[in-house]
Amino acid sequence: MRRSSSSSTLRSSTVTALALLTTGLLLAGCSKAGTAGSSAPDSAKSAPVPVGLVYSRSGPLAAYGKQYIDGFNAGLAYATHNTGSAGGHRIDVTVQDDTGDPAKAVAEAKTLIGKGTHIIAGTTDSGVALQLAPLAAQNKVLYIPGPAATDALTGANAYTFRSGRQSYQDILAAGSLLGDSHGKKVVVLTQDSAFGQANVAAVKQVLGGQGARVDSVLAPPSASDLTPFAQSVKAKKPDLVFVAWAGASAPALWTALDQQGVVTATKVVTGLAGVASYPLFGKAGARISFLAHYFPGAAGTPVEQAMLDGITKAGGTPDLFSPDGFTAAQMIVHAIESGSATDATAMAKSLEGWTFQGPKGEEQIRAADHALLQPMFTAKLDGSGAAAEPEVITRLPKDVVTPPQQKMAG
Repeated sequence: MRRSSSSSTLRSSTVTALALLTTGLLLAGCSKAGTAGSSAPDSAKSAPVPVGLVYSRSGPLAAYGKQYIDGFNAGLAYATHNTGSAGGHRIDVTVQDDTGDPAKAVAEAKTLIGKGTHIIAGTTDSGVALQLAPLAAQNKVLYIPGPAATDALTGANAYTFRSGRQSYQDILAAGSLLGDSHGKKVVVLTQDSAFGQANVAAVKQVLGGQGARVDSVLAPPSASDLTPFAQSVKAKKPDLVFVAWAGASAPALWTALDQQGVVTATKVVTGLAGVASYPLFGKAGARISFLAHYFPGAAGTPVEQAMLDGITKAGGTPDLFSPDGFTAAQMIVHAIESGSATDATAMAKSLEGWTFQGPKGEEQIRAADHALLQPMFTAKLDGSGAAAEPEVITRLPKDVVTPPQQKMAG
């Protein structure tokens, strides 16, 4: 791993963020955390705390689900000091696969709630998260989505928090790469989904607010032939193309953009996705500017190292959404340690305003709307194909990429 630095930037090698690729993988059924006895005489005070993880173990975003749960397991071990217990309670984790289907996720969450689960986490897909958030409020259940990035989750209700970044933070990181955007034409290339629409809205709000003219090209999430969409982008003659992509069609997208000459005709900004995505960009990667939610080694903090070690020792591979799972575990342990393991209202209050050291650096849960304020990164790819290595250009502190405050929904 290569690293270099200057007075204003932290450089490091590795990767990640938003133009996304999937490669599903496992983690089956229900899992239980380790046990540690409690000497408390009151059985209610020492009873196990059930936690439900409803996430994409399979389906279009299965690779992200795998990254999330590997990070969660490492975070739970870290936050409980390898005891699997917090506040005198053993933490019992039940894992459910929603396959990316909102209806299935809602049914699974209702079953968990009916069995006495007061904490639900894990959601990979933004569309699923938007269905589960109201359910959490209706049933007074603490809800902590994972990689789901839609801005609509911020301020959704008093019981919904987030353990990952949101689209607005991605756009703010991208904006730091653009310089003066006044009068420039920006085209957002994304999918017609909750994730995609959130990115379009964020670009319009951030870059449009800076004077840019923002247009968009939306592709159906199921589209396999992406050449027409690449052609549409080029025909608009933009000064900048912002690409926000999720799912297994990412290779086809970058092939189409390269073949249609988009990456040579204009400036292209996108998120650096997981480790497996590096070869996808080919020679075009050197001409793309990347924003980064996270990649292994980007932060260089002791907590990040604990996460990397925990995932690796368990046989996993640290990646893009590892911090989302790790941070969720930290939040859950903190909430349980507040002494209110069965009172979601009290647990939510204990999280509001909490500042802590997460794997990305210093993070804070904004009390007013539960946004997770966190560092972001910008990066470039050095080399191409299998030899490509990402390098941090800038580490952006949480205060530089702070999304606007939202009014908390009832």
